[in-house]
Amino acid sequence: MNFKTIYRLLIALTCFIMTDTTAFAQSPAAQQWMAGGSWKNGLKLNLHPSTNATEFQAQYQKNKALWDKVFVFLKNTNLDTLSIGKHTLDGDNAYVSVTEAPSKELDKAGWESHKKYIDLQYVIRGKEQIGVAPADKATVTKPYDESKDVANYTAEGTYYTAEPGTFFLFFPQDAHRPNIKVPGFDVVKKLVVKIKVAN
Repeated sequence: MNFKTIYRLLIALTCFIMTDTTAFAQSPAAQQWMAGGSWKNGLKLNLHPSTNATEFQAQYQKNKALWDKVFVFLKNTNLDTLSIGKHTLDGDNAYVSVTEAPSKELDKAGWESHKKYIDLQYVIRGKEQIGVAPADKATVTKPYDESKDVANYTAEGTYYTAEPGTFFLFFPQDAHRPNIKVPGFDVVKKLVVKIKVAN
């Protein structure tokens, strides 16, 4: 092999290693389905590429009507003027929490995961950082509390900037660390849609 070939292989390997760990569980068919966007039904927002496509496709297909209801809400609602507080979409199956609050310094933002609900997180106004890590690779600091549907961790994760136009999906296997301050954005308006996990 010549130098150029070796260099290209090293770059490709580095990119592969640096890719979010959820990519290792991805099926090509699920990635193609997610990228195709048929599930959007006209929704203009983008889905962050860190999303576990395999899990998303499985959850969507198990409860298509509920997911469609969520995406129709996001498509047809003026999110800029959406009031702060809780908005019910489908009883306990899907609801929206809207906040407008200061983001947190990194050391004040904690890792969490949920078992009963999937988080759809979207920054309506402002920017924040969100960490993502596999829950099974994280260290539990507070065991799962069923009444609050949350476990807490410490973890080494990948960090992304959340901003208007793109939403994140976090499944039970995804530890996430939201609400981290981005310089220049002191207050963030954000919504979280809680979508019940289909078993």
